[in-house]
Amino acid sequence: MEHSNKKKKKKGSQNPEAKFQFELNTCSKAKDLRGAISLYDDAVSNNTRLNQHHFNALLYLCSNSVADPSLKSTALDYGFRAFCHMSALAVLPNEATVTAVARLAAAKGDAGYAFDLVKSMGKNYNNALPRLRTYDPALFCFCEMLDADKAYEVEEHMSGVGVSLEEAEVAALLKVSARCGRADKVYEYLHKLRSSVRCVSESSAVVIEEWFRGSKSSEVGEVEFEAGQVKEGVLRNGGGWHGQGWVGKGDWVVSRTSVGADGHCCCCGEQLVCVDIDDAEREKFAGSVAALAFEREVKANFSEFQAWLEKHASYEAIVDGANIGLYQQNFADGGFSISQLDDVVKELYNRSGKKWPLVVLHNKRLRGLMENPSSRRLVEEWMNNGALYTTPNGSNDD
Repeated sequence: MEHSNKKKKKKGSQNPEAKFQFELNTCSKAKDLRGAISLYDDAVSNNTRLNQHHFNALLYLCSNSVADPSLKSTALDYGFRAFCHMSALAVLPNEATVTAVARLAAAKGDAGYAFDLVKSMGKNYNNALPRLRTYDPALFCFCEMLDADKAYEVEEHMSGVGVSLEEAEVAALLKVSARCGRADKVYEYLHKLRSSVRCVSESSAVVIEEWFRGSKSSEVGEVEFEAGQVKEGVLRNGGGWHGQGWVGKGDWVVSRTSVGADGHCCCCGEQLVCVDIDDAEREKFAGSVAALAFEREVKANFSEFQAWLEKHASYEAIVDGANIGLYQQNFADGGFSISQLDDVVKELYNRSGKKWPLVVLHNKRLRGLMENPSSRRLVEEWMNNGALYTTPNGSNDD
């Protein structure tokens, strides 16, 4: 009873602002727009001091209520009224505020205003940073209105502030491009889906099918093209795409299929290639590995390795000597197995048409091997054939 009385006393002693916030949050959880509006009207008539959190709670509820036809008009009216009131009181909006108002604007069909709100965030709203959800109302609204150029402008602005597209946004841009007959942009967004999504959702699949079944897709493309350039493009881009634009002309055969475990298409029987990283991705990856090595290694050691590698770049296989030598050797008499390592080296040598792989070993391991006559013979054979690189002290062979 005493605990209950304390709780009642505490609740009763709340100031008007805290009481309004508590009741507004309750309405928000219950999705009670009319209740929230009644609370807001009372707060205004009682001159309750309103803050950013109060306005955001109401705006969030309004923006979520526009999907209900019976509430849409009221939600739009009170949403914009609250935003104007917020500005009049000089209460600074944040990203959540802009997102909610942008949703209201899009629900009214005013994609331009939704986009203007996002663009003005940096200079007008204390450098608040937009997120993907902040751009979505303008982007999706422009796409629905088939205003492709404005949709591309939104994407460009997103890219400028480092906001990345996800599948829903790429699919919307793909759809508006297809419906507006913008073949070059369709090509661009198909490859954005390919590189960022890989396995598309059902709704994205329908958009793709719609494009390839349409008349415009059969009209684009070049009848005459260099097959060699296409093959070269596929190799340069890691397989799976050539980057040469629309190649060939005519109707597409569109059907749903599955891919067998061996990589064969179950519809046309073609063998699909395994997609690798492209040249740009490979360079970025190599740079990241080198940066990590410079962080953790003696810099001179890794620089020396890089210089050596520039002159010896023709290896097709690299052997982690310690990993293979110690494989399954965790038993009582187990230890580094030079014969196990030699078996792997010889197998790779024979498979590649008498081309030696590169064996990487730490010099501490090498010193121990050189003390044993039979091991020394194998190590010297690798050395004589340029098949061994030893990492120095202070370096990690991995």
